Amino acid sequence: MKKEAAVIDRNTKVISIRGLVKSFGDLHVLRGVDLDLYKGENLVVLGKSGTGKSVLIKIISGLLTQDAGMVNVLGKEVSQLKGRELDQLRLKIGFSFQNSALYDSMTIRQNLEFPLVRNRRDMTKGEVNKMVEIVLDAVGLSQTINQMPSELSGGQRKRIGIARTLILQPEIMLYDEPTAGLDPITCIDINNLINEVQARFHTSSIIITHDLTCAKMVGDRVVMLLDGQFQRQGTFEEVFATDEERVRLFHDYNFID
Repeated sequence: MKKEAAVIDRNTKVISIRGLVKSFGDLHVLRGVDLDLYKGENLVVLGKSGTGKSVLIKIISGLLTQDAGMVNVLGKEVSQLKGRELDQLRLKIGFSFQNSALYDSMTIRQNLEFPLVRNRRDMTKGEVNKMVEIVLDAVGLSQTINQMPSELSGGQRKRIGIARTLILQPEIMLYDEPTAGLDPITCIDINNLINEVQARFHTSSIIITHDLTCAKMVGDRVVMLLDGQFQRQGTFEEVFATDEERVRLFHDYNFID
C-alpha cells in the first residue's frame, strides 16, 4: 500500500542531529550520526536489532546522554537541559514504547487520565474527560474506556498506548518498534493509525523499526543505519535501489509485499 503524500514543511527542522556518537564500553553503537526531521514528516529509521535505533530515540528524548555530537529538539540542545527544562521539552515529545507501557492496575480511562492529572493540573475534570474521549476516538477504541488492559488484545493495548501518548498533544512522536509482536493484519492497522495520527494531529514522527512493510506504509522518508551511521536514505524505493549486499539481504529477509 503506497503512502499518501503528507504536508511537510521542509524549511522547518524539529530535530537536528550532527556528529552523534554513543558507545557502551567497547561497543560503538552510533559513530557520527547526522539526521534531520522536518515538521509534519514521518521518518523511518531502519536497521537490524542491536544497531542503535532505540539508543537514538532515547538520546533524542533525554533518557540517555551522547558521548559526542549535537542533538537539537524544537530549538533546544537536549544535553544542556536539566530538571524542569528537560521535563518541559519531554511534554512535547510523545514516546510510544514497544510494550505499550500501560498500568495493569488502572482502567483504560485511568491510564489515559494519568498523564493529564500529573502534568496538566490546570485542566478541569470536564476538560480531562473530553481529551480522553478525543484520543480514544482517534484510535478507534471508545468502547474500551472502562476495561482493564488485561482484557485487551496486543493490538488494542498498542493503540491505547498511542492514545495515552497523544493525550498531551505532543509535537513529536517517537515510535519504538510499533508493530513488534503483532500479527500481520494488526500490523497493518497500527501502520494506518500512525498515518492517521500524522494527518489528524499534525505530528512529526520518527518510527524505529525493522519491519519493512511498516517502513513502506508509514515513511515519507526512510534512513538505514549500518555500522553506526546512516548509509542509505530517501524514499523506500530509493533506499533499496542498490546492489549493496547487506541492504539487499536485509530487504529479501524481512520484506513481505
